[in-house]
Amino acid sequence: MISEKDKQIVRELAKQYMALVTTEKQIKMFQRFKDTNDLKPGRPPVILDEIPWYQMDIDGELTCVCETDFTRGVEFFFRKALFYMKHFKADNLFEPFFRVPRTVVSTGIGVDAKEEIKRTDSTNNIVSHEYEDVLEDESVLEQMHLPEFSLRPEKDAQKMEMYTELLGDSIPIRQYGFGYLYYAPWDRIARLRGVEPIMIDLYDRPEYLHKIMEFYTAAEHARLDFVEKNLDVDLTATLHCTPGAVSGLAESGLKATWCRSMAQSFGIISPDMFKEFEIDYLQSVAKRFAYTYYGCCEPLDDKIEVIRAIPNLRKIGCSPWANVEKCAEQIRGDYVLARKPNPAYVAIKTDVEVVRGEIEDTVKTCIKYGCPYDYVLKDISTVAHRPENLIEWAQTVSDVLDKYYGEV
Repeated sequence: MISEKDKQIVRELAKQYMALVTTEKQIKMFQRFKDTNDLKPGRPPVILDEIPWYQMDIDGELTCVCETDFTRGVEFFFRKALFYMKHFKADNLFEPFFRVPRTVVSTGIGVDAKEEIKRTDSTNNIVSHEYEDVLEDESVLEQMHLPEFSLRPEKDAQKMEMYTELLGDSIPIRQYGFGYLYYAPWDRIARLRGVEPIMIDLYDRPEYLHKIMEFYTAAEHARLDFVEKNLDVDLTATLHCTPGAVSGLAESGLKATWCRSMAQSFGIISPDMFKEFEIDYLQSVAKRFAYTYYGCCEPLDDKIEVIRAIPNLRKIGCSPWANVEKCAEQIRGDYVLARKPNPAYVAIKTDVEVVRGEIEDTVKTCIKYGCPYDYVLKDISTVAHRPENLIEWAQTVSDVLDKYYGEV
């Protein structure tokens, strides 16, 4: 049962949200996102994501007052969005409807991670993991099987009924099945092994790593086959923290969306080895999509020529540990440079001059080489309970962009 009080609270927040995300300014902002991904140089989108929301409350704006976990979850969604649009002079990725995901169940692959977790802050979802190598013995491969997937239409109907009862006509509700592919096999393999055994086996047992990747590639194709047969593909506004709007998407199927991939632990290996164990396997997956966005936290400035072999490549990550000059010189106008500034600069107290220098360097470099780019602060594990750190960061970045591109 959903109380009338909770319905009133959530619907009022939803109405405030809709009033903000349906403005002319919002429509123009999304067009700018699309222009960037269409390789038209101009003012870049600026996004803050992966925010430590539990450290961000100002005057109770993020304090939920609904009675149940379900209603508080929806309430918090709207409170975060309203907070973002009120306090951050930045762009956003909020849509004029509420998404409800389809329920998909997987059998898994027959092997699970074994890990020990260490916490320094019980309220933070950022924790340390120590993984046991459950794939050290090659015979374990015999226990692994391709995943099988199934839908739960009765669960979907139940969810839609609950959300409709809660939200009423305050906001359109959209049920969706598949937004974009987040594919990072080496991140998953690392959870079964730890990173160090993988690095050793690149030299000592390369043929074993090839067997593992052959399995993971086949497992991914099994998932995509299920998606194509059973789910509507509906691109979300967010492409892992960055804008996903772009021209040239099909109306349905996997060609209606993006492939998003990375191999974060491979930032330290050679380009040749990177090609052999990552890019050669990714190609068959990426070609099923309209576009590919490659890279996350790993530096890629020495691997861009190899990355160019990825089918339908459109965006390349440029992390805080990458040399932005080397990236831009190689990327030029061929792809979007997805610049990720350093979240350490907002972890304790924002140093405005350092932040200004970082964005100035990116702007000048991308203009010099004709790179379309976006600027996304993410992986923000802490702001030392100082919401003003992110507010000051966004204001500083916006002021610099105003100087080069004019106000928006």
